[in-house]
Amino acid sequence: MTGYAEIAAHFRSRIASGALAPGQRLPTLREVMAEFEVAQQTASRAYKVLRAEGLTDAATGSGTVVADPTSAISARVRGWAATGRALSANESSEIVEIGTVSADEPIAARLDIEPGSPVFVRRRVVSRDGVPAHLTSSYYPAEVVEATPELAVATSTGGSRELAAERLGSAQDRVLEEVTSRLATDDEKSQLGLTGSGPTVVTQVTRSVWLADGRIVEVAVKVCPGATVLRWSTPLT
Repeated sequence: MTGYAEIAAHFRSRIASGALAPGQRLPTLREVMAEFEVAQQTASRAYKVLRAEGLTDAATGSGTVVADPTSAISARVRGWAATGRALSANESSEIVEIGTVSADEPIAARLDIEPGSPVFVRRRVVSRDGVPAHLTSSYYPAEVVEATPELAVATSTGGSRELAAERLGSAQDRVLEEVTSRLATDDEKSQLGLTGSGPTVVTQVTRSVWLADGRIVEVAVKVCPGATVLRWSTPLT
């Protein structure tokens, strides 16, 4: 007889492979019961495991859906590998700036360059279901830009880093995400559609990504509305 752990493993695998994308609805409990020939208690327990792991959410009118891993870039890496697109089906990305800027101290330290050194940046607003979700500024070392001239083009599939890793011949291996809260700038409030004339709190995620050969491929600063829930699911065994 199929147990709840096997059912959870089945859907966990489909989510990991990208077969079930963020926002996509999972089968109803009745459908799970019929497919695996189990009782409702078993199906419900399997879904509780997936939700506890941060892989699914309960969505009004949609039942159980794949969670939107706002900061879990591993899902985007898998999505790119499976479909050639890192954005979810309900996401769109608009490039708002491309060019060279002077690296401030936080960015320079992470890229191991001198503050004030020129660094290439791509800024974009990612929306979900037409609503701005985050403003992200991605900074790239010179060798990454040289290997990936597409970075200078104002189009976005959300997979610039994945393409750069392919061109550099080394897989993405490790990510460090540093989360803090601060007040939004006027420009950030405008880009994210945040209303109100007073101070507005946003969540900032500074993400550094290394390749398997030890090179850093990107440092990105993502700014989200303060109410955004950030999720990480880390295996402990």
